[in-house]
Amino acid sequence: MAVEKKPLQLMIAAPRGFCAGVDRAIRIVEIAIEKYGAPVYVRHEIVHNKFVVDGLKARGAIFVETLDAVPDGVPVVFSAHGVPKAVPAKAEARGLSYFDATCPLVSKVHSQAERMVEQGRHILFIGHAGHPEIIGTFGQVPEGSMTLIESEEDARNINPDASHALGFLTQTTLSVDDTAEIIATLQQRFPDIQGPRGEDICYATSNRQAAVKAIASHCQAFLVIGAPNSSNSLRLSELAAREGVKSRLIRRADEIELDWLEGVTSLGITAGASAPEILVREVVDYLAAHFNVTEQEVTTARETISFKLPRGLDQA
Repeated sequence: MAVEKKPLQLMIAAPRGFCAGVDRAIRIVEIAIEKYGAPVYVRHEIVHNKFVVDGLKARGAIFVETLDAVPDGVPVVFSAHGVPKAVPAKAEARGLSYFDATCPLVSKVHSQAERMVEQGRHILFIGHAGHPEIIGTFGQVPEGSMTLIESEEDARNINPDASHALGFLTQTTLSVDDTAEIIATLQQRFPDIQGPRGEDICYATSNRQAAVKAIASHCQAFLVIGAPNSSNSLRLSELAAREGVKSRLIRRADEIELDWLEGVTSLGITAGASAPEILVREVVDYLAAHFNVTEQEVTTARETISFKLPRGLDQA
């Protein structure tokens, strides 16, 4: 006799998954392979998602951490997170063909950093140490031009050189709420500090966090599909937990623990900006095999942004 499945309402966030910058970066690798043939080298993971990276490997992409690992005569793509200026300079010195898949919204932060330093400002940069976006942004300006601020405590304790005017910028994939608190502390301590033109945290990060907030109060648990090294995915999982819902970050459906869902009748689901929709459907199908699921998509914003491909690939 078949065991009756327990009911489980799925509240699926929209927007979720791929953003325009991720979509563009993946297309750059795909088109480079089509145009030049395999292999095409990619410096660092193009985006932080193993499923995406493995799919591109199968098509002929080779992922490396340094340009030294790229042989002469083959094209190389720089990841969506951005690279220090020294990287394209080294590629040019070696005569390598390269395509920069840096998200245009990250490139905007790079330009703002250069502008502030040209104005004689020291930049307090809000972000997470070691993230490739931080490494890339710090690499746009002379060493010592920026100081990393990771927390409100850092903002309270930093004592910059009083002879410098100050500016602040932020990583694009931070917690909107945490960053607002850090900025408020900096502005209180340094009333003349100059901020960016507009918001540095990208539209996709803000939209995905807003969608989680809208759902969290209506469900008992939350699954975020994304990679543990994906900043924006981690922030989504942290946000759900902060909203009072037990939350887990999973790469794929096979990481779901049914015991963790014991007693749960309503489950929120979202995907970080580098997780493809196919992984969301995989999770839903897995849950449908174990529960009597009903799906509800909760839409809090509509995204219509797209970015142009780099010159040389836009006609391919």
